[in-house]
Amino acid sequence: MTSAPRNRLFTALMVPVLAAGIVLVVALVPRASELEARSASADDPAWLQALDAPHRMLFDAAQPAGGVPLVHALNYYESWKQAEGIGDDDIDAVIALYGGTTFHGLDDAMWAKYGLGEMMGQNDLQGAPYTRNPWRVNPTFDGGTVAPAGMEPLAARGATFLMCNNALTYFAGKVAAAHGLEAADVYSEMKAHILPQVTLVPAMVVAIDQAQVAGISYHRQ
Repeated sequence: MTSAPRNRLFTALMVPVLAAGIVLVVALVPRASELEARSASADDPAWLQALDAPHRMLFDAAQPAGGVPLVHALNYYESWKQAEGIGDDDIDAVIALYGGTTFHGLDDAMWAKYGLGEMMGQNDLQGAPYTRNPWRVNPTFDGGTVAPAGMEPLAARGATFLMCNNALTYFAGKVAAAHGLEAADVYSEMKAHILPQVTLVPAMVVAIDQAQVAGISYHRQ
């Protein structure tokens, strides 16, 4: 006979609790304006602050994958252009170079001097190891070349290339060991030969996190 009063009492007690919980959850979810403010804060690096186009995507290119990451970035620009008539100024593609693509951020001199093509198992269309950076201009893809997908042409359209310093330090050490050289010397030399289109970031895991917080779309290659 007392179940109804007890139910009413339980309801009376729980309503304010649930309401408080809802308020708490809402308070914990960042508003869009807060995310925008966070992405433009003084704590964000210059490369991130420069990404102000309405369409932004980061291409996580940990492996060369036969040039696929470059073709995807090119497709990003071309698809928006063809489907919606959107120009390059309204598109920001970001290509993350680390892991197997770290050395793609270096100039041809480093590829020739240290035999990076042979070291990385990357060959040209004739089957010979690359003695130049195959991504800088006229990259190969699916048995042919796709000049518009090169790093220089993409950078001219506004694409941003990031290189992980942690990865460069590690792989410079591997090269140094293979050639009987000091790791610090090889690292310093490679750092001096980073392509002008490439920005060196302390750690790619942090850069990708920063991009995500700033609301930049993510594309895993």
